[in-house]
Amino acid sequence: MQMKFYSPLTADFFPNDTEDLDDDYSEYEGIPYTGKELTGYRDVIRDAIYEDVKDFYGDLMRYYREDDSVRRKVVRAVPTVDEVNGELVGSLWVDTDAPLTAEEQAVVCAYISGQYSDGWGEGFEQREIDVGDGKLYVHFWQDHDFELKRDVPDMTEFKKLLNRPKKPKMQLIGQDGNIFAIMGRASRLLKNSGQGEKAKEMRDRVMSCDSYPKALSIVSEYVETELSPSPTPKRDRGDAR
Repeated sequence: MQMKFYSPLTADFFPNDTEDLDDDYSEYEGIPYTGKELTGYRDVIRDAIYEDVKDFYGDLMRYYREDDSVRRKVVRAVPTVDEVNGELVGSLWVDTDAPLTAEEQAVVCAYISGQYSDGWGEGFEQREIDVGDGKLYVHFWQDHDFELKRDVPDMTEFKKLLNRPKKPKMQLIGQDGNIFAIMGRASRLLKNSGQGEKAKEMRDRVMSCDSYPKALSIVSEYVETELSPSPTPKRDRGDAR
């Protein structure tokens, strides 16, 4: 039997030619891409995945350590990408010897989520993918609103998830300590990513707080900085579950 699970896919694009880019472009952060921008790169991303997983035959279940019904039923779980309703999404093909219960499917999804965030996916997102006019770094894991959905017959809600604005990244180290300058830069990043309402909400909260550390903490809720909390502790690939 075969099952398929979809999940959001994002990437950071680093163009070879940066002369015509605006001043907000960061050579360390690249340009964020959603699944919509990634559809034209489907084949090259698939090839990169194949090259990355061939040393363990593409099967993420080779790192599953539990001796349970999931181990006995699931033959293999192979990651790739597919285009669904104009979006490129992560696609996991799961072969089983017997139907999985809802509880067993939940175990598989939790394990694969761990592989995407701290195991195989953590290594893959550091793999440079040459796409001709630049380099792509593809993320199977997102630190907010991530979900594996089986077969997704109705993509309406899933498309909303895929199109949700990505949290911009901003470096605090090296800034001059002027909270108004920091707030202004964060506000511009939010506006450029289509989050104008979030930018106003952030500014209002910063202006009403009573200390510099609190202001930095508020900014770090809206843009990803060195102060933003990490979603999960890092583990070695073989220990991810």
